[in-house]
Amino acid sequence: MSRCLLTWSDRSTTVRGEPPPSKGGEPPDRGPLMRLLDHSEVEYQHVRLLTSPQGEPAAQRRLAEILARGTSADLRVLPIVDPSDHAQVFAALHGVTEGLPPVPLDVCLSAGTPQMQTLWVIMVEAGLLPARMLQVIPPAFVPSVHPHPIREVRLEIEGFPQIRALKEEVVRLRAAGRRSIVGDSPAMHELSRRLLRVARSDVPVLVQGETGTGKELVARAIHESSERASGPFVAESCGAFAEGVLASELFGHERGAFTGAQARRRGLFEQADGGTLFLDEVGEMSPRVQAMLLRVVQEGTLRRVGGERSIDVDVRVVAATHRDLPQLVARGDFREDLYYRLAGATLHVPPLRERGADLERLVAFFLDELSGPRPWPTPAAWRCLRSYAWPGNVRQLRAEVVRWTVFCEHRVEVEDLSPQLRALAEDDSAPAAGSRPGLAADARPGPARTTLPSSPRTLAEAVSELEAQVIREALVREGSLMGAARALAIDRNTLKRKLRRLGLR
Repeated sequence: MSRCLLTWSDRSTTVRGEPPPSKGGEPPDRGPLMRLLDHSEVEYQHVRLLTSPQGEPAAQRRLAEILARGTSADLRVLPIVDPSDHAQVFAALHGVTEGLPPVPLDVCLSAGTPQMQTLWVIMVEAGLLPARMLQVIPPAFVPSVHPHPIREVRLEIEGFPQIRALKEEVVRLRAAGRRSIVGDSPAMHELSRRLLRVARSDVPVLVQGETGTGKELVARAIHESSERASGPFVAESCGAFAEGVLASELFGHERGAFTGAQARRRGLFEQADGGTLFLDEVGEMSPRVQAMLLRVVQEGTLRRVGGERSIDVDVRVVAATHRDLPQLVARGDFREDLYYRLAGATLHVPPLRERGADLERLVAFFLDELSGPRPWPTPAAWRCLRSYAWPGNVRQLRAEVVRWTVFCEHRVEVEDLSPQLRALAEDDSAPAAGSRPGLAADARPGPARTTLPSSPRTLAEAVSELEAQVIREALVREGSLMGAARALAIDRNTLKRKLRRLGLR
């Protein structure tokens, strides 16, 4: 298979512009680049030479030698004043692969200044440059009985992926720094009490609750209240990936483990080593991934996809789901042994309809979190807010508050509310949430109440209206197209077709 070669020019010259003679009267060494081309086991489709302005004359001569071999090549002169300045060289390398043929890439580590060579290692190991690193051994170190002077360089350096993980963790922490668990209702007081007791232990935790209740915030609070608080907190949704991709995300993969695996990659377990890994929607895992997860939770070791070596990890797993895991176990869709491993301790996050007393605090918190105007609901608007069942829970409430900051200045009138909430204003008999402490009087666990359309003209119209209403409620409750399709037990593409047909998209 043909490849491309990316390399700095290696043409060193004397004042007269000729290569310096070698010692002992032997022919001068042609340099690592020409030795690489002479001895390479692959045919290079194209060679791209890189140089600084001061090295351009010598690089032009090297380019002519390569072209004389019949090999396609070009020269890029990069704006580098000091070739020993890491930052300057790194900035100049931006876009250096543009225009190369779409074939695998090699980089030559033996040409250029030490700083240039170091940057190839950093870029390849950090995943910024998908390439194979080659080293050309000087002639003095290649005995005549084994004249092949080229070797591939593979570095077992955990630091580079760890740096990426730490940077991602900083971004996550900054984004979540203003977020916390808010609430004074009895249900939230009970959750906080249990959370602190659970955090002091090191057992796996299973967080249960409806979609949008804030399960990740609970997991983060467990981490920050535990002895692992100084370690990383890594979060991922298991429902966002196909089986093969999820295994690679969780456990990592070795180079060549599958098509497209051009470099080794550490998984989330290794990134979370010494800290906490939050796995949302564990009920969506396939049996194969469940088995792999059970091994890590039980033994504290894993093998990357395509790997042979066992890797020790010290990770506390906090899992979450909105599904009924015991029911999945009874149906054979979830491993019973894994369920009991994950449920070392169980926390239930109450739905918003059971937290009527927290509505005002949550609204104030979201308005503080969002920049811009701080409109406050009128008494009539508050009656609608307290009467609503909030199928999308806290996530839906936050989306509602975001609407106000866009469309309202100082007050939130009933007409400023979303359609589902405005409809409640027409029903004066709707009892207010909070008539009993922390519980909406008209709200019951489960999906929002579905009503039949009034006075339909035909059966087809009645079915369409009811179908549209059920789909709207599922979208609000689940917060995504995929989640709504799963809740409705239909294919995602089927749901998209229905949305187009019903004029909902």
